[in-house]
Amino acid sequence: MTRRVWAPRGQRPTALGHHRYEWLYVTAFVAPATGESHWYVGNGVSKPLFERLLALFAQEAGAGPQRTILLLLDGAGWHTEPGLRVPDGLRLIHLPPYTPELQPAEHLWRLVDEPIVNWHFDRIAEIQDRIEQRCRDLEARPDILRDNTLFRWWPQKSTPN
Repeated sequence: MTRRVWAPRGQRPTALGHHRYEWLYVTAFVAPATGESHWYVGNGVSKPLFERLLALFAQEAGAGPQRTILLLLDGAGWHTEPGLRVPDGLRLIHLPPYTPELQPAEHLWRLVDEPIVNWHFDRIAEIQDRIEQRCRDLEARPDILRDNTLFRWWPQKSTPN
């Protein structure tokens, strides 16, 4: 994502950087209609890890015989279903390829990144601390999450007659 930075007029801005090969991944589950969210921060992605995240999410969100949760997923390799163990109460719905604009969670990343943009960190642990705090802050503000993920075309909860 391109961001603006201050620099003297006519000069190219300079940003500190250091190429590293440590990674940090944020997984977010959000209910657009309510802003309810669950956040997980880790250092990798894989199908076994995603299975564990699904199980943890199902437990924390109360998915099961009494509550079915539909998860909208993109086509990432670790999201694919062949051999993927999906907990009871979760149903996976895969988006068409190359349609991130349809994925509500894609609109969360600019909010997550906000506290680290244009900052230099010496250690990835510093970034992780800042990101984890940001995720807790966002989880406590469902109104912000709802405003960024509840598209006008998103299905609304209906009450039977």
